[in-house]
Amino acid sequence: MKKKALLLATGLAVTAVALAGCSGGSDPLDAGDDSSASSSSIVIGSADFPESQLLASIYSQALSAAGVDVTERFNVGSREITVPALLDGSLDLMPEYSGAFLSYLEPETTVVTRDEVLDELDAKLPEGLAMLEPADAEDKDVLAVTQATADEYGLANMSDLEPVAGQLALGAAAEWQTRQNGVLGLQSVYGLTFGEFVPLDAGGPLTVDALTNGQVQVANVFSTDPAISSRGFVVLDDDKGLFLAESVVPVINADKVTPEVSDALNAVSAILTTQDLIDLNTQIADGEDIAAVALGWLQDNDLV
Repeated sequence: MKKKALLLATGLAVTAVALAGCSGGSDPLDAGDDSSASSSSIVIGSADFPESQLLASIYSQALSAAGVDVTERFNVGSREITVPALLDGSLDLMPEYSGAFLSYLEPETTVVTRDEVLDELDAKLPEGLAMLEPADAEDKDVLAVTQATADEYGLANMSDLEPVAGQLALGAAAEWQTRQNGVLGLQSVYGLTFGEFVPLDAGGPLTVDALTNGQVQVANVFSTDPAISSRGFVVLDDDKGLFLAESVVPVINADKVTPEVSDALNAVSAILTTQDLIDLNTQIADGEDIAAVALGWLQDNDLV
C-alpha cells in the first residue's frame, strides 16, 4: 500500500504541474460546463497519440452501441497524467498496453512474456481499478534507425549501439527520460548513454520526421507504426528483452464494470489483432478521421 500511495501522490503532483501549464479550456479532463458526464456515464480517456485515440474511439462506439452512456475525454496526455486521473475518478476507462502499464506501476519488474506480464499487472493494479480481457493485438516500443545509420554503424540489435551511442542522438517523448522502459532501462540493461536526448512526441510525426531528416539517429517508435515500412526504418532487435509484451487491454474503474460493459469491451478484445492496428494506423496516417476509422472497423466486424 505504501508504494501505491507514493505512486498516487507522485502522479497527482505531476498532473497538477502539467495542468497548471494549460490555458483555459485546453485541459481535456476539465468538463467545464459540459454536464454530459453523469454519474452513470463512463468517461473514456486516451493518451496523446493517435493509436490510443483510435482504441478509445473503438471502445466508446462499441459501448454506445451496447446502450452504455459514454463521455469522451481524449488526448489527455501521458501515463503520468492518465493513471492519476483513473485513480481520482476523472477518467473511468483507458485503453492500455500491458507491459508499459506494468512498468509504470512496478519499475523493477522482471517479467517479459505476455502471460507473465498480464498476471503481474493484474496483481499490481491499484485498488479500485480492474482490467478486462486483453486482445491479441500488441504494440511494442521499439528503437528504430534509418537504413543509412544501420549500415554506417553495423546496427541490427540494440546491443550493437553500445560502442556508438555516445555519437548519436536519441529521440523520444519527454517522459521517456525517466522510464525504466525508456532511458533508464537503456542504461541499466544495455549500458547505453546517448550523446543527446531530444524530446519529441510519443512515436508520432515529430519523431518520425526527426529520424528521417537526421535530427536524431535513433528513435523510439511503436511497432504498429506504418512509417516503419513506408520510410524504410530498421527496427533494432531487443536482444536483451528490455521491452515487455504489450497486449492491448481495457483498464477501468471497478465500480463501472457491468455485464453490458464487459461484454462490449471483451468482444472488441476477442477480435482485435496487431495487423488490425497496423492497417487502421495506416488509414489514419493517410488522413482519415479517427472516429470514422474506428467505426469502420467495428462495422466490418459486426460489433455495431
